[in-house]
Amino acid sequence: MVSGHLFHCRKNSWPPEEYVGRTALQLLDLDGGSPPEQAWRRRLNSHANILKEFSVTFMEAMKMMTLGVRLWSYVREEASHGRKAPIDPFTRERCKPSASQGVPLGGMGSGSISRGFRGEFKNWHIIPGLCENSPVMENQFSIFVSRDSGNKKYSSVLAPGHHEGLKKRSDSGISSWDWNLSGQHSTYHALFPRAWTIYDGEPDPDLKISCRQISPFIPHDYKDSSLPASVFVYTLVNTGRDRAKVSLLMTWANSIGGFSHHSGGHFNEPFIGDDGVSGVLLHHKTAKDNPPVTFSIAACETQNVSVTVLPVFGLSGENHVSAKEMWDTMSKDGHFSRENFDAGCSMPSSSGETLCAAVSASTWVEPHGRCTVAFALAWSSPKVKFQKGCTYNR
Repeated sequence: MVSGHLFHCRKNSWPPEEYVGRTALQLLDLDGGSPPEQAWRRRLNSHANILKEFSVTFMEAMKMMTLGVRLWSYVREEASHGRKAPIDPFTRERCKPSASQGVPLGGMGSGSISRGFRGEFKNWHIIPGLCENSPVMENQFSIFVSRDSGNKKYSSVLAPGHHEGLKKRSDSGISSWDWNLSGQHSTYHALFPRAWTIYDGEPDPDLKISCRQISPFIPHDYKDSSLPASVFVYTLVNTGRDRAKVSLLMTWANSIGGFSHHSGGHFNEPFIGDDGVSGVLLHHKTAKDNPPVTFSIAACETQNVSVTVLPVFGLSGENHVSAKEMWDTMSKDGHFSRENFDAGCSMPSSSGETLCAAVSASTWVEPHGRCTVAFALAWSSPKVKFQKGCTYNR
């Protein structure tokens, strides 16, 4: 007979109080910024759990022999045409699969981009049959805080800087940014199709921050549920005695993962929408005659939130504003020039050059007050081309 205590250990698994202070949960709960009771949780300073490899027994191999032969023939046939089979159990992947991913972005059938629990954008599935697992580290959210008293300033990327290539602070690329977040007091909470990232006093001890990530999965609404977009809603709660100027920054590379940003021919374009949504379009010219992709990063301007953009910045600073110069401007002013909206389309990038864009949303948060800031990410690739050459409308 099965004991009634068999599933007792799962009943109250990962309660939010073990990850976020009760005070922060209460402050963020007024507008949905607090995570739900049932969610998959990780601290931002924790490590991804690498899945253990396993082998099959002799009897299992015998039972699967027929299937294995069919798969082997299919993989060989696809390889003879220069294509990679979507299912290939015979090739060891470069990146080991992890059990600590995050909620993906985008709707059904629109392609997807995964966002890891530390905030990195990776696993790019924009083009069928092509998956780029590595994160594009230029794609980040960052924060800049200054107090009325003038003696407190904070700036940090809202992700731990525990990644390869982020060690040379002397260069003009993203290593020069302030990767100050330890992740010890920041947590990720996932319940598909939403995710919450709570910064409980990081980097500003007197600021509680919640980022809600929402993708369009709506019951009985297939049309809107297939939109290639995600929204990031930030809730800012000031627990300090001084008024705080908070600037949130979204940066994005003109890339579809891997080394696609080096192919050249890409350009960026600022825009101002009629509904208060402003941002930058990143037009990406794909390789191998695949249909082009356009990304949009944007923020919503309200009575309390001011939005500015930097349509183009680079990593080297040779042809454009460098990543370091962009960061220094935000650290000093907390915003970009409004004249950047009149910049028009940038010149197409040359081979080996990386084009990036930035959107800033700035607001004042009164003592013991709160404010909401909304960002959006969307991409457009109306035509989809499969590996066998067939092209369809999404």
